[in-house]
Amino acid sequence: MGYKQLITLLNVSCNSMKKITIVTGICISVLTFACSQLKDGSSGMDARGITFAGPEACVSCHANVYNAYLNTAHYMASAPANEKTIHGSFAHGLNEFAVNDSQKVVMGKMDSGLFQTYYLNGEVKAAYRFDIVFGGVKGESYLYWKGNELCQLPLSYFQSRHQWSTNPGFGYNFLDYNMPRYIGKQCLECHASYINNLPEETTALSKGDQFDKSSLVYSIDCERCHGPCAKHVDFQTQNPGIKTAGFVTTYSSLNRIQKMDMCAACHSGKPSVMLRSSFEFVPGDTFANFKVPELIHPVDTVHLDVHGNQFQLLQSSKCYLNSTMDCATCHDPHLNSRGNEALFTQKCLGCHNTPGHLACKMTGQLSDQLMKANCIGCHMPALPTKIISVQVSDKLPSVQFFVHTHHIATYPQEVKKIMDYINKPT
Repeated sequence: MGYKQLITLLNVSCNSMKKITIVTGICISVLTFACSQLKDGSSGMDARGITFAGPEACVSCHANVYNAYLNTAHYMASAPANEKTIHGSFAHGLNEFAVNDSQKVVMGKMDSGLFQTYYLNGEVKAAYRFDIVFGGVKGESYLYWKGNELCQLPLSYFQSRHQWSTNPGFGYNFLDYNMPRYIGKQCLECHASYINNLPEETTALSKGDQFDKSSLVYSIDCERCHGPCAKHVDFQTQNPGIKTAGFVTTYSSLNRIQKMDMCAACHSGKPSVMLRSSFEFVPGDTFANFKVPELIHPVDTVHLDVHGNQFQLLQSSKCYLNSTMDCATCHDPHLNSRGNEALFTQKCLGCHNTPGHLACKMTGQLSDQLMKANCIGCHMPALPTKIISVQVSDKLPSVQFFVHTHHIATYPQEVKKIMDYINKPT
């Protein structure tokens, strides 16, 4: 072999080696990135499995519905804690909650996040990070990660008073600040779309449920109510001209029991004993298949709480018993209709529009303006929930939250309030 041929061969070999090295480097980089994505749970695959598309997949076709839904209580059921999702103030002078002369809790910003720090006699005794926000309408509750367990922070934020408060059930004794209140899966089943428990063999020494953090799907998202939609998204993407929805269960195709049970999964209070996680509930299921049957007894509306028993309260109403109504008759879950009593009055008048027993008995005694704007105030008044109460000061009684009851009926005390207001001397 000649000198020139040898040089040429060496150059070819070097170039080949360079290409191999570059390709190998690229492969290693791709694999490293893929592994890191899988490790932190951001691979793009929905934690619920390949049959789920994730809420972002809905935006391209349902942008208006999706954007409107972002303002609803369902969407705000849970979120990562940050300065946008926590509505309590961290500003100096507004970020302290004084328990007494020796105890206080300070909300502060640190390099690693936002914290509640408990002081006893001027010394830091505990500091826990805001990790998750529950709610955001009447108030907010906060959770923090303790290893793989979730615990509730002692302070909440009372939205209507714009001030920090105790968490419901915590009382005013902060000396037990280091005694965590563990949050079980059942809480997340109504405040999130999914979370997976760790295998039992890893939880032998745990005090609460242990979770796979990377599997948490925040909020009540589209597929929590519409079911797995990966096939639907693929089908509609490949067949944009077909306007009939494929591979998805539509609400209108369900019977009345199935429609009600979709809401009952979260709005029927704490069930007796669950047989399966309600995360498995999909449109078309019946909630009876998920819990141990409860003893049959007459519905006691006096002891049903307005916070979580909307399902039973509505079913005990004459309006429900004497019609074919369901939850969606009055509620569009995609829209924020909070406080819009005129809108809900129109829903009432859709049925109560004929003379006789269907007409309001106050007709003629109230002005048309009051009649057309206050059906809810009289027949579904805001009543205090027995489940949720907070304290904003050790010197003041507990503050209760009010929720509109879903037992539609005549409430004499509410009628009296209106009549007293009308007859009040000017």
